[in-house]
Order: sequence, then C-alpha cells, then structure tokens
Amino acid sequence: MAVSPPVCDFGAKAPDFALPDYDGVLVSLDQIAGRSGTLIMFICNHCPYVRSIADRIQRDAAELQALGIGVVAISANDIQAYPEDSPDMMKLQAQRHGFSFPYLYDASQQVARAYGAECTPDFFGYNAGLELQYRGRLDSSGRVAADTAARRDLFEAMVQVATTGQGPREQIPSMGCSIKWRNE
Repeated sequence: MAVSPPVCDFGAKAPDFALPDYDGVLVSLDQIAGRSGTLIMFICNHCPYVRSIADRIQRDAAELQALGIGVVAISANDIQAYPEDSPDMMKLQAQRHGFSFPYLYDASQQVARAYGAECTPDFFGYNAGLELQYRGRLDSSGRVAADTAARRDLFEAMVQVATTGQGPREQIPSMGCSIKWRNE
C-alpha cells in the first residue's frame, strides 16, 4: 500500500544528525549542508518507488550539487525484516547508480522520526538557513518511472529554493512504501 507524507511545514528547522554511511564513516548535517540549500532524502533499496527513480535521483542530485545544494540520502528501514536494505546492500545501490552524495544508515530510526519521514522516497528540501521549503515528489513517477519528459518537481523546487530561499507554495506529495519501523 502506497503512503504519502503530509504537506510541507514551511520554515521548520532541519533536525541535526550524525549518521554512518555504509562504510561506517560518520556524516553530519553540518558537513552536507549546502550554501544554497540542502536536500535530505529518505530512501531504501527494496522499494519499487525508489527503484523506479534511482537514476533520476542521482541526475537531479548532481545538478543540484553543482548549484551549491547539499544532498544526502538516509535509509532507516528495519534491516532484520528487510535485509536488502542493509548497509552492505546500500553500498551496492550507491555504486550501481553512481550516487554523488552520502547514503547514510539510521539504525536507531531516531533521525527518520525527528524528520517525520513516512515513506520511501520522502524528500525534505531546505533553504540556506536549513528551513524547510519543499516536501514533495521527485516527479510523477510511481512504481514505474514516468516519461523522461515528465516535469521535474523536486529539481525545479530546489532551484527556486536556491535562488529565492523560498519553495513553491503548491507541492504534490511524494508517494512510496512506508518506512519499515522496528517492532519495539
């Protein structure tokens, strides 16, 4: 069943974090924050919604990084229930798609909870002051990638954030698989 996150809470501050990448190297929000904005994505390896757009995520991330936007991806899924989302598999995913950004693992799931992440993919676009300006979709893709000419919602929104500090008021929520929370 597809899950869709709530609308953008404009101005909400980015919660701080320091998480390991798939090789165990700690990466913090301060390290990835960009001079023109920051994009934080909650993704995973097994979700068909993420799989359908992984190459587009990399394309948009590289173009946004060239504009001074910091980019990071975080996986928070329970790897006991979903071993395909383990750090070793994250490393393969990052290599397969040539990720130009850190791909971090939130084992405690505390960062995902602090952000209010609900699905994969879930995109949080911040301005230079780390104030939330975008919480929408990458494009019209679902379980299957949209046409290559599809409007690039995330990219266009983040370019606007980089140039004006403000995100678009009209945003279409992302859709994807629910975060796989651990049973505690």
